[in-house]
Amino acid sequence: MSTAVGHLPGPLPLVLGSPAARRHETLRRDAAQLSDEALLEAVAGSDEAALGELYDRFGRVAYGLALRILRDAALAEDAVQEAFLQVWRGAADYRPERAKASTWVLTFVHRRAVDLVRREERRRGEPSGAAPEPAGPGADEAVVTRSRRQIVQDALGRLPADQRQAIELAYYGGLTQSQLAEQLSQPLGTIKSRMFTGLQQLRALLVEAGFESA
Repeated sequence: MSTAVGHLPGPLPLVLGSPAARRHETLRRDAAQLSDEALLEAVAGSDEAALGELYDRFGRVAYGLALRILRDAALAEDAVQEAFLQVWRGAADYRPERAKASTWVLTFVHRRAVDLVRREERRRGEPSGAAPEPAGPGADEAVVTRSRRQIVQDALGRLPADQRQAIELAYYGGLTQSQLAEQLSQPLGTIKSRMFTGLQQLRALLVEAGFESA
C-alpha cells in the first residue's frame, strides 16, 4: 500500500520469507482476484489485505479527485487517508445494490475533501485572537458573502445524495459531465439528468430561501 495512506490499519513489518510474510503475500494475491464489491465485503470482515488491494485500485483516482477539489497536495493526501479509514470502519454498511464499489469509495473521498475545503474557508474567515470585527462596507460585503454561502450549502444538503454529489464534484472539483460519468462509473445520460434535475431543484430551494444572485 502506498505511503500516502501509511497510517491505515495494517500488519506489522514482516520478515522476508517468514511464514507470516508468505501468508500475507498469498492474501494479497487472493485479494487481487476479487471484484471491487467482494473486496469491500472482505474489508468489512477486517481483511487488511483487501483494504490494501482496494487502495491499490482506487488510490490514484481518489488522490486526483481530492487534489482537484483542494488544490493542495498535503490536504489531498489527508483527505484520501481519512476517507480510506472511513471505508475501513464503515465497509459493513456497503450495499452493492445501491451503488458500485468505486462510487461508494469515491464518495467518502469527495465528502472528506469538501469538508476540508469548508474547514479552510472557515479558518480563513475567522478573526484572529480578540481583534475587533472590521467595520464598513467591506465588512458588510463579507457578511453577505458568508450568508449566501451558507444558504447555498444548506440548499445542497436538501438535495438527493446522487444529485448533490454530481453538483459538488462539478463545482468544487471542476469536472465536466464526461469526467463525472467516468469518475462515478455512470452513463453520461444519467449524469446529465442528475445535473439538470439537481440544478432545477437547487434553484427552487434558493428562491424559497430568499436567495437572490447578483
